Amino acid sequence: MRAMLIANPKATSTSRRARDILMRAFTGDIDLVLAETGHRGHATELARQAAVDGYDVVIALGGDGTVNEAVNGLLADGPSPDLPALAVLPSGSANVFARALGLPGDPIGATRAVLEALRAGRYRTVGLGTATPPGGPERYFTFCAGVGLDAEVIREVEARRAAGVRADPSLYARTALRHFFSGTDRRRPALTLEQPGRPPKSGLFLTFICNTSPWTFLGRLPVNPTPRANFGRGLDLFGMRSLELGPTAAALAQMMTARTRPVQGRHVLNVHDAAELTVRAERPAAFQLDGEYLGELRSVTFRSVPKAIRVVI
Repeated sequence: MRAMLIANPKATSTSRRARDILMRAFTGDIDLVLAETGHRGHATELARQAAVDGYDVVIALGGDGTVNEAVNGLLADGPSPDLPALAVLPSGSANVFARALGLPGDPIGATRAVLEALRAGRYRTVGLGTATPPGGPERYFTFCAGVGLDAEVIREVEARRAAGVRADPSLYARTALRHFFSGTDRRRPALTLEQPGRPPKSGLFLTFICNTSPWTFLGRLPVNPTPRANFGRGLDLFGMRSLELGPTAAALAQMMTARTRPVQGRHVLNVHDAAELTVRAERPAAFQLDGEYLGELRSVTFRSVPKAIRVVI
């Protein structure tokens, strides 16, 4: 078995220790090649080359951004049963995809789980989502996309990280609070949801498009607006028609409470198991995929891709 380990040396956890444990564990058992990322998009390039070169497994060691890039490299020419399987070793600040798969949140525990699965030949095929702006390239996402407020918060967090601030759940929480009260437009909704064969739904301030649950974590606490979303179904959407303090606080409280039904409320929009969704904006709106800010746009179409990739689990 040939495997490529794609490691992000800047991931915010004990990634080097996990990398060393993995490489020592498979000495003599597997042909393992280490490839460290050096710039944004590098994991995509490495994973695509691994697929071309016929590797059996691509192991992504890093945060959700590294995993997203690796997935897009593997699926550059679309899903295929002949592609390398994906293994994930979480070492970022949230690690939502790995935790949604049931892996331990720390890289050492996840390394042990991945080693056992590789030795036993255990795989799971999961569905993904894609996002396509007009005239732009299609891009896969593993757990969530967002248009509006959450993408604006991620934009602010990325700017602070670039200035040297350490990323952790408290940074996201502080940034979200500050941006909610002083950084976003809470008076003029810009977004409209369109679905094939259904009337459009306008007046939205934000939309989360989820491929699984939860949407994200605050430390160990899951934040879950779409609890029925899972890797075996279509896409779920959560939207808000008001950013007044009362409705927003009520929705957030429901997201953080263990339950099986979606967030309820007269200002809430829920969509479950959709094959295709389009979000249009009256003015340029912030956009994120898997926690990575991708700029502003006026329209993006999301599609569900069933059984898109094999995952070692």
